[in-house]
Amino acid sequence: MRLSRLLLVCLMLGLAPLLSVHAQGQVSPYTVVVSVADTSDAARNSAFSDALAQVLARTAGGQDLSAKAGYPDALKGASGIVKQYQYQRAATGMSLQVTFDEAAVQRTIAQLGVAGGGPKPPVLLVVRDEDGSVLTRDALAPLAQAVAARGYATVLADPGKTGDTPNLTTAEPDQVAALARQYKTGLILLGQLHGNSADWMLVSGGPQQRWTSNGANTGAVLTDAGNGLADRLGKQLNVIGSATVDGKLWVSQINSAMDYANLLATLRADPSVRQVTTVGAQGDGMLFAVKASLPMDVLAANLAASGRLLRGESHTDADISLRWVH
Repeated sequence: MRLSRLLLVCLMLGLAPLLSVHAQGQVSPYTVVVSVADTSDAARNSAFSDALAQVLARTAGGQDLSAKAGYPDALKGASGIVKQYQYQRAATGMSLQVTFDEAAVQRTIAQLGVAGGGPKPPVLLVVRDEDGSVLTRDALAPLAQAVAARGYATVLADPGKTGDTPNLTTAEPDQVAALARQYKTGLILLGQLHGNSADWMLVSGGPQQRWTSNGANTGAVLTDAGNGLADRLGKQLNVIGSATVDGKLWVSQINSAMDYANLLATLRADPSVRQVTTVGAQGDGMLFAVKASLPMDVLAANLAASGRLLRGESHTDADISLRWVH
């Protein structure tokens, strides 16, 4: 495979080491909101423990830490690493927004003997009622709380910009790419309520997973959906690697030297990518040799979850194929 003009320009300019990925502007993974019974010391300390459990799971990449030695003690000492907190009142009751000290959380993760996978991107929620309207944040609270308790964050689509948002029957690649670009995540949950049941589709960088949840009421349906979502995310993204895996990665839709530089920066910033080398280029695509701590299909799922890369058409010379999202 001959090097394309774009690749030659990129290599001559040496752009990749000079550029970094832009911050995604997401809510801090060290800040969560949990329910609290009242403003008493006992209720507050209990809420701190619940909040820290979420933050630890989130910063460990969704791993279940409850069986780790020292985990109960870590939760008991949650109040000692709280950076700030604030009570909030809503129609559904009182809640507490808690922010933990980042360095202290990372030390706790290390003391538990866990290889932190870093916080995962948020899941974009687009859930429609029986009349087709997109549900609000308050209406989706049971779902969001169930997902947060398992260590994942959520974000809602702008209600004023849901006209072209895909639904369960229409989820075209271009629509998914547009959402990933706008909300900076490749994890998208589409839902349709039907009374006391609902149909769901998780679009995670390309592959689609479908299921149905049921319950005695809408709240139970949404809670069940949140747990089902977390289960699927865990199986797909929460894989701990060890041995080095060699593979080939093909990435298409690289249209400029800036795209190439930002792509390399994204790959090199991923903790599971140990080495990446440019092999060649053809058209708007490039082939890379990758050494990673994860199997290639799991690496593809994790890269696609970020929203910067999505699944692409297969390439004969590559183990996995992605496309760059501009």
